Amino acid sequence: MTRVGIGYDLHRLDAGGKFILGGVEIPHDKGFVAHSDGDVLAHAIIDALLGAAGLGNIGQRFPDTDPALKGVDSMLLLAQTMDVLRDAGWSVVNVDAVVVAERPKLNPHLEAVTRRLAEVMGMDRGLISVKPKTNEGVNAEGRGEAVSVQAVVLLVRN
Repeated sequence: MTRVGIGYDLHRLDAGGKFILGGVEIPHDKGFVAHSDGDVLAHAIIDALLGAAGLGNIGQRFPDTDPALKGVDSMLLLAQTMDVLRDAGWSVVNVDAVVVAERPKLNPHLEAVTRRLAEVMGMDRGLISVKPKTNEGVNAEGRGEAVSVQAVVLLVRN
């Protein structure tokens, strides 16, 4: 059996804080406003994984009302999600994601981002695709006020 999942996340940006994408801190003058570390890429992938497996969503598993998750490293949440998937008998075939951000330029960081995701997910790096896009100055992402991610995953039952 194969299943497809779609995930989405968006976080506002503000001065200060950290800009973390796929577990990699990227130099930028703004950081994510979030309960956790704000890693929109990890969050979208987690939602896609959980959705494909029929195991709920990120807000149910890791609620932003839980004080223990304040500032948490989203790579820990992704690793926990992978454990849940494996326990439920699922394997990830591939991940494809689009990051919408006007700044910073993300192409120079993609190798580190995909390498980190592959490490945490226990996958071959070639099975993970992350593509940055801009919004050409349109809407919150285009004005540099936010970053969003759409992610698609394919799962197979072991």
